[in-house]
Amino acid sequence: MAPHSDHESDVSTVETSHDVDIPVLIVGGGPTGLLLAHMLSQLGVKSLIIERYPTRLAAPKAHALSPRTLEICRQFDLDVNEIRRLGTNRDDAYWVNFVTSLTGKYVGSLPYERMDAEVLEQTPTMIHNIPQPAFEQFVAARLKRDGKVEVRKNHSFTSCTQIGDKVFTRVEDRSLNRTYEIRSRHVIACDGAKSKVREILGIECEGESSYETMMTIHFNANIRSVVGEQVGMLHWVMDPEVSGFIIGYDLDDNQVLICNFDSEKHPVGSWNEEHAHRVVTAAIGKSIPFDVLSWRPWILSRKVAEHYHQGNVFLAGDAAHAFPPTGGLGLNTGLADVHNLAYKLASLHQNNANPSLLSTYQTDRRQVAMISAQQSVKNGKKIFGLLKTLGTTDPDIEIAKKNLYQRITDPTTRLEVLKGIEGQREHFDNLGLHIGYVYGDTEIPASASLYVPSYRAGARLPHAWLSGAPKGLHLPEVPPIDNSYVSEFKADVLAQKQYSTLDLCAFDAFTIFYSSASEAHWEEVLAQLRLSFPKSLKINAAVLGKDFELVPGARKHEWVMGLQLNHGAGVLVRPDQHILNCYGKETSVEEVIKGLRSHLGL
Repeated sequence: MAPHSDHESDVSTVETSHDVDIPVLIVGGGPTGLLLAHMLSQLGVKSLIIERYPTRLAAPKAHALSPRTLEICRQFDLDVNEIRRLGTNRDDAYWVNFVTSLTGKYVGSLPYERMDAEVLEQTPTMIHNIPQPAFEQFVAARLKRDGKVEVRKNHSFTSCTQIGDKVFTRVEDRSLNRTYEIRSRHVIACDGAKSKVREILGIECEGESSYETMMTIHFNANIRSVVGEQVGMLHWVMDPEVSGFIIGYDLDDNQVLICNFDSEKHPVGSWNEEHAHRVVTAAIGKSIPFDVLSWRPWILSRKVAEHYHQGNVFLAGDAAHAFPPTGGLGLNTGLADVHNLAYKLASLHQNNANPSLLSTYQTDRRQVAMISAQQSVKNGKKIFGLLKTLGTTDPDIEIAKKNLYQRITDPTTRLEVLKGIEGQREHFDNLGLHIGYVYGDTEIPASASLYVPSYRAGARLPHAWLSGAPKGLHLPEVPPIDNSYVSEFKADVLAQKQYSTLDLCAFDAFTIFYSSASEAHWEEVLAQLRLSFPKSLKINAAVLGKDFELVPGARKHEWVMGLQLNHGAGVLVRPDQHILNCYGKETSVEEVIKGLRSHLGL
């Protein structure tokens, strides 16, 4: 199958009437656009998605939903238990293996991300591997039941102009060869790394344009019998004929090989199914039956838009930032973008905020993208650098292979090889980047892996397990989390890992946390808050000792102490589960009101 064509159809008819009037137009029907539409619908805002192609590509693309992404899905009533039943099971995905080929010599292993039982002390939803198309289908199926979302496939963005507070977008109906106009208050570009919207807006990107060309080959093969007991999510192939990695979406069927290739010896235009088949066979190490489904070149690079919006047109996902897949940060960064943006759009459309609230979207999210882009490139350079420096740079393949096997078997050089593999550990453990970013913090983390819960403004509310379902709160009902896939846990432990402190944050409300010991003061603050803002702005209370209790233990103590609830503090959390402000027990009502007004731009 040849790479996807971006061919433009000719336009023969132009209609200038306003064909559609909608609050939010979403350009792009990938995971970021779909999730944003679902969130806006839950928040009561109608949207229209235009998707350039009639069908999405079947290539798996991204494969990891980070803990933060799954937390977001759970908050917006996308059942993480059901998502976890899709994709790769934990046992198959636990390891990253370094091999000469799938049937060749085993060199070493690293854990893939944090899939250990202990990670559930930091997040209720450990990372899960699922092909991007499967996740898209899951969200799209939910949207079909939703009356607030319309999806138009085979409709492409042409241009847009803002007049007053309205955006007029010219759209091409590719099946009917006509153009029409959509009038909306906001346009959100989720149209990928080659964003047409970003191009029309003239927004430049910061970052390196390219390092080298890579090739992604999607193929169907049963490799379970090939890998035997050496199962894993990623298999890094050191053979100089390939130099890349296989992603095992489903060891029985669905695989992707991402590899370096010599663009002088095998230019992109010379690739065909036969050559792709030969490269995959080399990575496997022997001839087995499989079908090559597609091959697509791409550039190892990073780009972050210099501006995330122009007027009422906003960039999200790959349209705002694009970086290599080394680290699995791209898709998850995009989904967190729209989580940040959704409640802000809804607040504006429901007259609970001023447009200045939307300016905080760039302030919050761009620094996160800059750090993730930098880490992704660092990961890519280190891993492909390792593969290239194992004595495999000789232009004679046979000599290069001889060098490789000598290095991995000779005791004097094997130790250096293993040290090189150990040096890749940060690449496969990005927990700190996934859940540890703090809005407003410009410091670059010392390690992508290190996560220390933060109890300050801008941080995601730290997770701790609740001793039971929340009670007495105005919250959407969520199912208990099913952690039975973690076989290390006995039934009594599983019963204590069903609801998280994150479940106390409604997606459509600000939530103030305090202890029942200081309830009188904070009830008065809450009452005044509700009187000072429109009724449509929801402000909930979550009272420790009344509405919820925590599972006893060190984690409970840390969480209560971290938020200072035992000292009468109150903590105001945004709808996106990030802390807005922390207040002492003597804080006046006026100060709390001022802080919330400032955030909303009122």
